[in-house]
Amino acid sequence: MSPAAYAPHAGFVAPALPSNQVPKLIVGIIAIEFLFAIGLTLTGLALEQIAPRLARNFFHGDSPLGLLMQLCAFALLAVSVNIILVKQHGRSFLSAIGPLEPAFRNMLAAALAVALLFLAIEVFPPWWSLSEAVERRNLLLWALTVPFALIALLIQTGAEEIFYRGYVQQQLAARFRATWVWMVVPNLLFAAAHWDNGATPTESGQYVIWAFCFGLAASDLTARTGNIGAAVGFHLANNAYAFLLFGEVAGPDSGLSLFLFPPDTVMPGPVPTSGPVLTLSLIVEVAIVGLSWLAARIAIRR
Repeated sequence: MSPAAYAPHAGFVAPALPSNQVPKLIVGIIAIEFLFAIGLTLTGLALEQIAPRLARNFFHGDSPLGLLMQLCAFALLAVSVNIILVKQHGRSFLSAIGPLEPAFRNMLAAALAVALLFLAIEVFPPWWSLSEAVERRNLLLWALTVPFALIALLIQTGAEEIFYRGYVQQQLAARFRATWVWMVVPNLLFAAAHWDNGATPTESGQYVIWAFCFGLAASDLTARTGNIGAAVGFHLANNAYAFLLFGEVAGPDSGLSLFLFPPDTVMPGPVPTSGPVLTLSLIVEVAIVGLSWLAARIAIRR
């Protein structure tokens, strides 16, 4: 049974009820991932023919244009979800978002609240120094890219929320009444997608745990509001903080970062390359997810 706070979730789930068979969902997830992978591959091949260096930047995300294009390419994920929703489940793309007006309102409120929280984290102690930064991009040029970056990040986070919360969570909730099923299963998939094959096992393990907790928060916001708006705003503010401020020199997804650090010194602190997965650093990061979730809830009054 779901808690009373999740009452709006019933309306959100209703469009998925006529096609709530688990085999349909499994086939749908596989098909979406396949279509998305094909789209990315074809995009990469086209770029290699037109501009080989840009193709590398696209996959590595280490230049402003490359990372912007990479983030915008998540529109292919949204298109893939749309195809499966229509062909496999006989329902509209908008049904995976929820009512548009409250979704848009919740997105703005949650994004602003979480952004203010991150601002407070940076402004108030404990402070850290930028002395280890080896490069700071031209502030004016960086500021001019921010609006485009926010649009690209909205495409990326919106597509991910439509898939994990608006499709997988919705379909599971239409089939299973137990809250833990539609809270846990989509976020195991979300967490698994954040395993980094290029990192150490410790780093990847920490990232997966963090992503699972982040996904639980997004699923909770979706259930409380009956749309994915708050989850998108929560996700957008987090990713804007992660992509726009700090990165490694020539590191993955560093193309839009204002401050660039040597490898293993990206703020707010180094991530261990070996040793136990559960560390104070991970606990702090998960706690920030919890604070962000609370800030979003206060903003949307849920």
